[in-house]
Amino acid sequence: MRKRTTARHARRAHRPARAGKRWVQTVETVSTFPPKGLFTKDAATVARVLASKRVSPKGIASGYKMLLYFINRGGRGLSRSRRAELERAKRIMRRRMAERRH
Repeated sequence: MRKRTTARHARRAHRPARAGKRWVQTVETVSTFPPKGLFTKDAATVARVLASKRVSPKGIASGYKMLLYFINRGGRGLSRSRRAELERAKRIMRRRMAERRH
């Protein structure tokens, strides 16, 4: 007896290979503009600039989300040292958010 494939499984099997571009490459935002080259600076500078009202008018959480997005988007392309520095910036921003809550 032959197994019946659903339409969903059939589509998946015949899908062409990806062209190599990912959806995150096409994401654009008009709400905030972090300065060019910001994510190559030290952790304290990254945290301070992303927390500023000029870059994150909706508050520090908005800047934190931008940082998370950049780290996730960088993926394996980020060097260990760069990822470590950005993770440090995340910790600084988390501490600042916690201080503002209390």
